[in-house]
Amino acid sequence: MSEPATTTQLVEESVVQFAEHLAADSAAPGGGSAAALAGVLAASLTGMVGRLTTGRAKFAEVDATMRAIATQADAQRAALLTLVDADAAAFEEVMAAFRWPRASAEQKAARSTAIQAAYKGAIAVPLQTLTAAVDLLRLLVIVTEIGNPNAITDGGVGALLAEAAAQGAALNVRVNLSALQDADLVAATAAQVDELLAQAAQLRGQALTQVMQRLSA
Repeated sequence: MSEPATTTQLVEESVVQFAEHLAADSAAPGGGSAAALAGVLAASLTGMVGRLTTGRAKFAEVDATMRAIATQADAQRAALLTLVDADAAAFEEVMAAFRWPRASAEQKAARSTAIQAAYKGAIAVPLQTLTAAVDLLRLLVIVTEIGNPNAITDGGVGALLAEAAAQGAALNVRVNLSALQDADLVAATAAQVDELLAQAAQLRGQALTQVMQRLSA
């Protein structure tokens, strides 16, 4: 979760500019946007291996599958790109809620309601990143099994980046859960995060095992 440094969309910045903003002594951009960007890179690598496999006679049997995966990876990349900035916007909503007036009892109650609503939004964004990362890992398990062996390590890097996105997003969900007053929602969301992370670890392990097996074949 992070606050935007400028009105310019983060995804429109150069890599150098984005890295400089991450390194700056400010809350923006932060780990949530970085996690989403790791997912973007994972999706890009997934699509890359897909395209390096299709249109080649020796991979004809998996051509349709890999074309479909490349298309799905493109959709995930587009979604994750929006989450880079959405995470920043969600942080700003939280900060804006804390700036609400609190001179009277009514204002304090309204402010508290706004803060809780903003935190729910700040949870929803990294939860989307986490879910997208797990979906990518499912694709990467297939990619590392049947994709072009000359690009197999790219699939492995994609799996590592996808799990990093999942882990980073989970941290941002958890830090915001600590501010929620709805105990039932906290428990349900925490359980969802745990399940998704378990899936991410299993899928990443499967993908990397396949990479190493194909490298040694």
